[in-house]
Amino acid sequence: MEPGGETADAAAAAALSPRPARADARPRPAAAGRAVAVLVLVAVAAVVPLFGPSAVLEDTGEARVPGTEGITFLRTVLFGALCVQLGEVFVARVAARVPGARDGAAPARWGCWAAVAGCAAALGLAAFVAGGNLVPHQLSDLDVGGLSGTRDGRLALVEVNAFVVAALCARSRRPDSAVLPLAAVIVAEALRAHPPAEDTPLIGSGLTLVHLTCAALWAGGLLYALRTVRTLRTRAPEAGVAVLTRYARAAALLFAAITATGIVSTLRRMPPGTVTDQLTETAYGRTLLAKVLLVTVVAVLALLARRRLGRSPKGRTAAAYAPARVEVVVLALVVAVSALLTVVPLPIRW
Repeated sequence: MEPGGETADAAAAAALSPRPARADARPRPAAAGRAVAVLVLVAVAAVVPLFGPSAVLEDTGEARVPGTEGITFLRTVLFGALCVQLGEVFVARVAARVPGARDGAAPARWGCWAAVAGCAAALGLAAFVAGGNLVPHQLSDLDVGGLSGTRDGRLALVEVNAFVVAALCARSRRPDSAVLPLAAVIVAEALRAHPPAEDTPLIGSGLTLVHLTCAALWAGGLLYALRTVRTLRTRAPEAGVAVLTRYARAAALLFAAITATGIVSTLRRMPPGTVTDQLTETAYGRTLLAKVLLVTVVAVLALLARRRLGRSPKGRTAAAYAPARVEVVVLALVVAVSALLTVVPLPIRW
């Protein structure tokens, strides 16, 4: 062996071996990016409850419901919690059928925290019902015992208890069992939206049931699908593509159901001959028009993401990831506008 050969070999091995991480190395900005994304979603969802009621009620001559802003915010949180947890269950089952998806670590579930937020929002809405559909200013204004004596009160209690059970399910070994209590929330919302005094309330409740279920699966499913893709992008990128592709196929069917039930529900609220006028002259019509425009934007973004996903090289989702992330933000606005739609005065059947 030549002199200094061992030293040269050791130097070469050291050069090829992975370098140890520096103690003062800065952390990757991924966590900060996720935190900013969550803050953006919260800010987007809060804009509509704060400024939406005044904008849609201006110059309509319609009476404002007491506490419109607060109720809109609480219902936005409730709908958002429903979307997050139900979407997680949906996409987790989709991912379980994709070969290789289990090889990588699944994204952390937010279902428990979503259920806690939904329970808090349901408690706030129940307090409003207990106060006689007025904003309570002190505890003596609440008739908690009377909640079980009214239809709206019983439905409010169902939603509170259902979210409690959903939170317990999320912390159990079978988080997918949260489907049952979340279904109870959707049924309660469908019944609340169509009181017995309405014409054919069961038909209206059925339409709302399908509409709300599909919307929650669509919005919440996209959020968890993108989080799954992000988790699998290094260990199993092809599995991430497969998860997003399968979600996209299901989302197309969900969008069709949402569109169909939305059109029928609109025609039940506003006869065809009055739709054009009420879309601009009533608060309900203006809110509905804003929702339709936002859903149209979401549909365009979804088509763009799916087209890029089909053209991107195998195992790469970067091309489809950008429009899909924007789609999540717009869907947050759709959820908030949908909450506002449940608070504004119903249109008059001319």
